[in-house]
Amino acid sequence: MRFRKLCIVLCLSLLFLAAVEVSLTGSEDMVTKGKTEMAVADQWTELIIEAVNAEQIHLQVDGREIVLGVEQAFVDRNQNLMLSANILTDAFSCSTRVFSGRKLVIEKNDVELVLNEGHTQMLMNGESLALESPPVIRDDVFYLPVEALEKGLGYTYEWKSQEYLAVFCAKRPAFPELPPAYDYREKGRMPGVRDQGTLGTCWAFASLSAMESALIPEERLDFSEDHMTLHHSFSTGRDDGGDYTMSMAYLAAWQGPVLEKDDPYNDGQSPGGLKAVKHVQEIRMIESKDFKAIKRAVYFYGGVQSSLYLSLQDYRSKSIYYNSENSAYCYIGNEKVNHEVVIVGWDDYYPKENFNNEVPGDGAFVCLNSWGTYFGDGGVFYVSYYDTNIGIHNLVYTGVEDSDNYDNIYQSDLCGWTGQMGYGIDTAWFANIYEAGGEETLEAAGFYATGSDSRYSIYVAEDVKDDLDFLKRQLVAQGELEDAGYYTIKFDEPVNLKKGERFAVIVKLTTPGSVHPIAIEYEVAKNAESVILDDGEGYISARGNTWTSAEKSQDCNICLKAFTSDRNAFLFTGAKKEPE
Repeated sequence: MRFRKLCIVLCLSLLFLAAVEVSLTGSEDMVTKGKTEMAVADQWTELIIEAVNAEQIHLQVDGREIVLGVEQAFVDRNQNLMLSANILTDAFSCSTRVFSGRKLVIEKNDVELVLNEGHTQMLMNGESLALESPPVIRDDVFYLPVEALEKGLGYTYEWKSQEYLAVFCAKRPAFPELPPAYDYREKGRMPGVRDQGTLGTCWAFASLSAMESALIPEERLDFSEDHMTLHHSFSTGRDDGGDYTMSMAYLAAWQGPVLEKDDPYNDGQSPGGLKAVKHVQEIRMIESKDFKAIKRAVYFYGGVQSSLYLSLQDYRSKSIYYNSENSAYCYIGNEKVNHEVVIVGWDDYYPKENFNNEVPGDGAFVCLNSWGTYFGDGGVFYVSYYDTNIGIHNLVYTGVEDSDNYDNIYQSDLCGWTGQMGYGIDTAWFANIYEAGGEETLEAAGFYATGSDSRYSIYVAEDVKDDLDFLKRQLVAQGELEDAGYYTIKFDEPVNLKKGERFAVIVKLTTPGSVHPIAIEYEVAKNAESVILDDGEGYISARGNTWTSAEKSQDCNICLKAFTSDRNAFLFTGAKKEPE
């Protein structure tokens, strides 16, 4: 169809040119020939540009094809292809950061590119290079010409017009994908150093610092640890400590984050009714001890929240595992984790001699602690790659969105993923029924992948009375998730809902190697008083044909959320719908 459209546009353009030529030959009062030809050429160019921009553009990068949305690429008036900076990380395996909304910094291998909106000069490792088209900002998105990727990152570029395909091939020798050393302090990506004091709140400081780093430098925000530790749905107190599953649940449920200025830390009070200033829609969990994946996450996305056993109590403490002179720590043993930090860099050549105990080799992660600037090197310390626990539990916040992305969240799992369920095989079906609070469009679903390389198919059933109506389901999205974690999947097309309509979101999930692929919320020690079983209707199935109530048969809730946008100004505050 797209080829036919282009042919029609070209034919119309030729007819237009013929008409202009006839008109010119029949008039003696027409402007000079040169100007007329220029005007016709301009019209021709505009028609071609308009035709291309109306189509879906594809990229092919080193043989891998990538389909772009209409908002991710366009052809400018100079007939140069412009790409959104948002697609560079996935398409070209480079780190991208936008400073003050106007300056883009790209890092890949041994190259650093700096581009500024409206400027036709680009810096490559400090050297100025000319560009034909300047970068532009459209709808708060930074776009750069593909010429920058040719000159800066060493790609050849070919445009195949009949296929609307931009083909890129790397022409430089292969480099290691990641540099041997990387440090947020040197890259302008470092979040603020905080101090948890005497409370057991390291988990909240690590979570929110990691989130903050994922937004830097586009945004520098200070989120409230007070709110996270006092307004989650678990029954534990602040002195009981916490872990990453609690922060995941709090953030995925839109209970936060809120700003530090609205709920200052440890001031003896914490106001209720504060709205989340960001919506966390994706949190990836990196495989245990996959150091390359941890480094990739730090390089491409943000700081990685990780756990370790720390034998120190505070910045004044001493330990045989900690060299205070070098701010170097390494524990090798059987103790369980008791502290959470944020990995904000690494150094493959960090000397093994800097550690108190003997370690097999060089190398350390650069870790941000929550004990203030008096600890370590201004709040940062170096944890050996050979530390027993560092890198086992790892989270990176890859989907921190503005709070106006959706109007409503439907959910019944405020404590999130506390257990798993299945049928002894790697595939299972699960569903939740909700009731629409108004005239809305159902746009996305949120759920947990309990293991890597999970494959999903998402369906929606409308006008549902009970699980028998699940047979009316329609496929709305499918795909694969590389990492375990929490994900929000946007539907291929939104589904219109009427006020009061019962609808079901249904997921088929395959998690290789798992026998319990479904994430559930059920009572454990830390949330024993918090799990409510009458706030939703969850169902499970082995093959998607016959269904069992999760609440009635298993005393649990299904971790499956739905996200909608209002089609009018009506705001519903019923029990099964959590307003923004």
